[in-house]
Formats: sequence, structure tokens, C-alpha cells
Amino acid sequence: MSRPTNRQQAAAAAARQQAAAVAMSGAVDLSALKERADAQRQQSGRPSPASRTPETPQDAPNGDSPGGSGPDHSGGAVIDVTDENFETEVLGRSQHQLVLVDLWAEWCGPCKQLSPVLESLAARAGGSWVLAKIDVDASPRVAQAFRVQSIPMVVAIAQGQPVAAFNGVRSEAEISQWVREILDQVGDALPGGEAGEVEPEADDPRMVAAEDKLNAGDFEGALADYRAITDAEPDNIEAASAARNLEFVLRAQAHDPAIVDTAAPADVDAQLAAADVLLLAQRPEDAFDRIVGVIRVTSGDERTRARTRLLELFELFDPAEPFVVAARRKLASALF
Repeated sequence: MSRPTNRQQAAAAAARQQAAAVAMSGAVDLSALKERADAQRQQSGRPSPASRTPETPQDAPNGDSPGGSGPDHSGGAVIDVTDENFETEVLGRSQHQLVLVDLWAEWCGPCKQLSPVLESLAARAGGSWVLAKIDVDASPRVAQAFRVQSIPMVVAIAQGQPVAAFNGVRSEAEISQWVREILDQVGDALPGGEAGEVEPEADDPRMVAAEDKLNAGDFEGALADYRAITDAEPDNIEAASAARNLEFVLRAQAHDPAIVDTAAPADVDAQLAAADVLLLAQRPEDAFDRIVGVIRVTSGDERTRARTRLLELFELFDPAEPFVVAARRKLASALF
């Protein structure tokens, strides 16, 4: 199996980023948190974040993180954020600095693997981005705004808007590349948001062409390029991963969202379409349950088609994700 180049990794990361951004469109609503914070601030007479910078001394009393929510790790590179200071410390700060939101909980084992990696990278980022840690149990309004289905979940926020996200544990190298791709796209709009030096890459012109189309919004063209690479090199993991993500997003976007409510129980095509819509809306458990339900009541080719689609959707996620593990158990029960 060939080892993917840095350029291949970058292209796949861009594909995952675009897929995440599309999936979040209409699913992540931060306006309610901002409106609530604005109302509280008007009642207390406090200024809005736009009129001050989050790093001013009055925002960080007694060495705590800005807003006084808790200890400020790594010299300000990592901050603890709650429902109360989210609007200032994430939305306000993101106007001039990329913010990565780490959604975690004490009971989450994978979170304990991912958080130290994120904190270490933030400490070495030189101020190009900041890590905002949010305990979803202690900050339910933030968790609801992000429509958290599983953790760990990391969301990149720039100029008050989510621009990319991922779930599950990733390696330091993967996260570094992911952040670099984001900074390449939004860094010009954020003071101090320049990307760090990029190591020399062995450019594959095919991957470069696909990546360029992806960045230009030509998703169909990018998908065709990734498929061509995969056909020529079946062991090209990065091209295959990028193709899978784009295939799903394009297919899911083509469905009428109303199919979730109108799909007849015995209509396999409609139920598979409904599962796509649910997954695009970041409801993986509901999406997987739809297909498992189809598998339970069908047989022959229809059951095989539903099972194949479910396995394809599993490949979009880390296999260790709790909702994937749970869905695999339900699949086994439905089959046997």
C-alpha cells in the first residue's frame, strides 16, 4: 500500500472540511446563544465584545481565563468556556483569531486522548489560533447549539461562524494539517491568523487539480478527479476517503428534506434517502436506525442494498465512535 503524500493528505482534509461545513449548514445555530448574551449584557449595561478585545486585563482577573471562567492554560492558548461567556470568548474572539472549540465531558474516554493533543498544538501555535474547551455537561446550551451527537467534537469558528468540524480522535499530524487548511482559507480575514510554514510536499498533479476544484466549489469536478485517481490506484487511501465524503454530501443534498417525514416504511429508496438527510443534519443515530429498520423488514436484494449502504455510511466515521459501535450491534441483531 502506497503511503499518502502531504499533498494527498491536504486534499483529503479539504474534502472532509468541505463536507463538514456543508453538513453544518443549517444544523449549527449559534445565534440563540448570541441573542441571549446580548440581552443579558444590555440588562447589566456591559459593552459588547465588538467594543473591546477579549484579552484586556479586566477580562482576566486573578490569572483566570478571560471572562473568569477558570484556569487559562498554556499562556492563553487554551481557555475554559461556558454557556455564560461563550459569546465573548468564542464568537467575539473569532472575529480576530481562529477558535477551535473542543466539546468534551469527564466521562468521555476518547476526549481524554484528544484533549492533550489539542492543548499541545495550541500551546505551539504562536497565537494563530486558540483552543476553547467546553464541558458539554456543564454547558448544555452550547451543546444544544452545536447539536452535539457524539464527543469528542471539534469545531473551527472564524468570524462568528463554524467553518469546519470533526468528531472522534485524530492524530497530531492530522489535526495540524486540518488547522493549516483552515488557516489557508480564513487567515487573510483574521489578524494574526497566518498559517505556519508548510513543509515541502511531493505534489501529485492529479491531487492538486482535484483540490483546486474542491476549493473553487466545483464539487462534481473534484469528485470525478478523486474517482479517477482511485480507479487508477485502488490503494490510494486519501483519494478514496475524499471521494466517499463528497459522494455522500452531494447525494444527501439532492434529497428533499421532507423525505424524513414522508418516506413509507416499506419504500427502501425513500428510507435510504431519509437516512442521508438525517446524517447530513448530524443525526447519525437516527440515520443508522432508519436503515437498520429497513434491514429488519426486508430480504434478498433489498436487504443487501440497505446493508451495503449502512456499511458505506459507517466508513464516514471513526469506527470507535460510540454511535457506530452501537449501530453495528443493531445491524448484527437485525441480520441474525
